[in-house]
Amino acid sequence: MSSAAAKRKNDETAAAGPSKKPRGNAAQAAAVALVNSILANPKEYPISASEEVVRKSLVTLATYARSLEQQLATPPATGSSTQVARPVKSPAELEAAVEKIRRAAQSGIKKQMSWKPSCKTGSAKWSYDGICPDPEVFGALMGLGGPPTFKMKKFSVDQFQDLVGPIEGSVRYDTLYITGKDVTVRWSDTGEFKFSGTYGKWQPSKEDY
Repeated sequence: MSSAAAKRKNDETAAAGPSKKPRGNAAQAAAVALVNSILANPKEYPISASEEVVRKSLVTLATYARSLEQQLATPPATGSSTQVARPVKSPAELEAAVEKIRRAAQSGIKKQMSWKPSCKTGSAKWSYDGICPDPEVFGALMGLGGPPTFKMKKFSVDQFQDLVGPIEGSVRYDTLYITGKDVTVRWSDTGEFKFSGTYGKWQPSKEDY
């Protein structure tokens, strides 16, 4: 069969399709089939000489592309089977992610521990803002046994440093520590978190006397 005859046959076949516009799954299946055909032979895919056939193909592809855009723009309903599940981290991956945030927090807090007059009374303020997209990781960091269920919670200074690590700042002729009784921890469902508290020279408690 000559190329001209094959071309006429392709045009006739496309023109002989159903007169009614396919809807729903049928329309999507037609679009997927067209995409697959084009991608299977992108350099030699036959282009119809019929302007109407080409127009219908373009409309089919444009409609399919728009439906995909709308699906991506629409957030899945809670409990929907289309909701993408977060990959489960292995214990080693979880610990590595926790350690990365722990080191960043230690470094960020220490950098803020510069000398101020309020350090004499242990009342200088510090705060550290961080990002942790995975609630499981943040829960492991804070020893919660799961994702955080709070927006704000206070941890004792000892407890905080047991979880995040010892934090001390060095200044000329002295060392600065996290002071006060508590460190405030704030968590947002967007993955943003904040640690805040006070620091300064070591402040002996009544028990030390």
